[in-house]
Amino acid sequence: MKQLKIGLLGLGQVGKGVYSILRSKRADLARKCGTSLRIVKIAVRNPAKRRGVRPSRHQLTADAHQVVRDPSVDVVVELIGGINPAKELIREALRTNKDVVTANKALLAEHGRQLFREAQKRGRHLLFEASVGGGIPVIKVVREGLIANRIRSIRSIINGTSNYILTQMSKSHLDFKEALALAREKGYAEADPTLDVEGTDAAHKLTILASLVFGGWIRFRDIYVDGISRIRSEDISFAEEFGYAIKLLAIAKKTPSGVEAQVRPTLLPKSHVLSSVNGSYNAVLMSGDEVGEILLYGRGAGSLPTGSAVVSDLADLARMRLGGIHHPFHMDFRSLPVRNVALLSSRYYLRFHVVDQPGVLAKISHVLGRHQVSISDVIQKEQRIGGVVPLILLTHRASERALRRAIHRINQLTVTRGKAQVLRIEDDPPPTVSVRRHGG
Repeated sequence: MKQLKIGLLGLGQVGKGVYSILRSKRADLARKCGTSLRIVKIAVRNPAKRRGVRPSRHQLTADAHQVVRDPSVDVVVELIGGINPAKELIREALRTNKDVVTANKALLAEHGRQLFREAQKRGRHLLFEASVGGGIPVIKVVREGLIANRIRSIRSIINGTSNYILTQMSKSHLDFKEALALAREKGYAEADPTLDVEGTDAAHKLTILASLVFGGWIRFRDIYVDGISRIRSEDISFAEEFGYAIKLLAIAKKTPSGVEAQVRPTLLPKSHVLSSVNGSYNAVLMSGDEVGEILLYGRGAGSLPTGSAVVSDLADLARMRLGGIHHPFHMDFRSLPVRNVALLSSRYYLRFHVVDQPGVLAKISHVLGRHQVSISDVIQKEQRIGGVVPLILLTHRASERALRRAIHRINQLTVTRGKAQVLRIEDDPPPTVSVRRHGG
């Protein structure tokens, strides 16, 4: 039987998942692919370290370049993460006529266009299923299952850490710091969770997915990004009183004037399908012109779910080689304009802390009105803390730029204390969807 010889860069959580799947499913994968998937070299920082999996000594090396340059290696699987040395190792692999599989969303979001150009120039495959959604096969669905569709929009929950934290804040009535501590304890949050809780990880994934879906290239730096670290337990409670859940949404929409792309905590009606996505689970909701709405749901991270996505790419490579297919998937490299978020409009949730005296609502309403922002709903509580009470407003649809100007002025009023909380509301009618569940 033919073999696909694999050089593995990195044996961390995802690397161990790939190694375990390839060993435990060896016969099954060979039967399905018509080719044996065999790891021949593994680059690790410390070959002597115990890792929970036990490759043979001759497979291990501390020199990643040795793996990339090994003439027996057919495909390099990059799982070390980060920008460098991953970028240079992938470029070297492509230049030595090797195919590449990667799970590196940060690298693809920030340097993907350069790497895909290199792959197409060399006639090599650069596959990346594991870079978005972990065990959810969203890249394959877009490339193959939805190829007859023009995708109009993406609404997604694609960071499991943030979704777990927000779920715990809602279900267990924890504040942000308590929920983050629990996420660390359960293994859902890194020691430094900044990339997750500030929205950067989700923005990396959205860059890749939106570029693929909309047929061009979106620059990572053009995506508006806001995280969940400023969400308070009172915001969760007030949102629920209005019939909403708060989720960190990664949204991209194709419009005649450009792509709307943003990652931010958002109020969703509890009846919306994404409001029921809880814990560390991910979901991607897409709207196609032929298929309508489709939801992909499953585990977005973890050793085995992400390892499963990597093995899926390896299986595709094995089948393509067996069938003599050597042309890489076509990527469109034209730049897609991304609309400035200040030019967009939406409904908004506003939370102020105000002094407990008559006329406060009238003063705030006056400023909003001067900026063409109208109020749809109000909650004012009598829970005084030092003479200050929370005032919650929901607005009708308004321009983000106008709202920002109004909030800047309101924050300067003598009746307000601290900065206002501003959250977007995504309240399109909940769709009827086709659901595909993946993972746990």
